[in-house]
Amino acid sequence: MTKYSLELKFEVVQFVLEERNSQREAARRFGITKGHIQMWVAAYLHNGIEGLATKHGSYTGDFKISVIEYMHKNSLSARQVAAEFNIPSLASIASWERKYLEEGAAALYIDKRGRSSKMGTDKKLKKPEVTNEAKEEDLRAEVQRLRLENAYLKKLNALIQQREKSPKKIK
Repeated sequence: MTKYSLELKFEVVQFVLEERNSQREAARRFGITKGHIQMWVAAYLHNGIEGLATKHGSYTGDFKISVIEYMHKNSLSARQVAAEFNIPSLASIASWERKYLEEGAAALYIDKRGRSSKMGTDKKLKKPEVTNEAKEEDLRAEVQRLRLENAYLKKLNALIQQREKSPKKIK
């Protein structure tokens, strides 16, 4: 994402709020996407000039959980939550929400950064061993299914032949 200076962000926000211009006009005039402007205006309204300052850092698992639960409880979008909590990246919030919904709250405590180690444990997946008894059971079930299918097809064929032999009755 392109980095914008604090002064430019403030100028754009003032153009929208004080001069009562639309965000679309500001986007055209400054050559910035409307989404960025929406984010900056909301951040400024919630947090003042500090909301426009770029901040980097990591967040604790408790903070991530509280953000996602607040978002769900109040039915807010990621953009609205980012403005309220002064989080610069919508993608972070979307990622947290996906992890929260798919893996549970505990997944937000795990911080996976950087490349995974290629050295160390062998992570090849082992196929579960199938016993002879299980193989035999599978084969018996398949034979039974094939016998039923064969009987069904024979019955269907007999019905079709019977229909063809019977004289057609016209009313």
